[in-house]
Amino acid sequence: MSLVLRNLQNVIPLRRSLLRRNLEALRQIVGLKQYDLGVICVDNERIQRINHWYRQRDHPTDVLSFPYQENIKAGEILQPSFHDDYNLGDIFLGVEYIYQQCQEEKDDFYSVLTVTAVHGLCHLLGYQHGTEAEWRQMNEKEKQILEALNSFTGTNLQPLTENCF
Repeated sequence: MSLVLRNLQNVIPLRRSLLRRNLEALRQIVGLKQYDLGVICVDNERIQRINHWYRQRDHPTDVLSFPYQENIKAGEILQPSFHDDYNLGDIFLGVEYIYQQCQEEKDDFYSVLTVTAVHGLCHLLGYQHGTEAEWRQMNEKEKQILEALNSFTGTNLQPLTENCF
């Protein structure tokens, strides 16, 4: 199926080919290449509007995920009934927000962008981090995915949410 990658912002120059390559590798790693996935790159203004509308939080953020599958539980294998249901959902990446954080922390922008996309992908797969137990489960899944990606790409990416609780 398809990966749709859209850059709807012009604040931060973005090499979509690198991000696309990493996203395609991630879909392969999690075994969901047959599912559609949308990744939309937006600026602070747009991610803040979306965050306010859907989460009642009036500030920019790094990532928002909107799963296509309803009520999916973390770790559950997706079993679509219809061809049209082969859809993971959409990930909105706040690239301006991520870039600003990378500037402050002296982190590599594309590495953090990829790790943030993994975090968003985990949300599409039913993982949450509202409690410590949920966070630990999600963090473990992120580590698994990133270890596989690191082996595939020769990188050394780590989850961003270490020691949240």
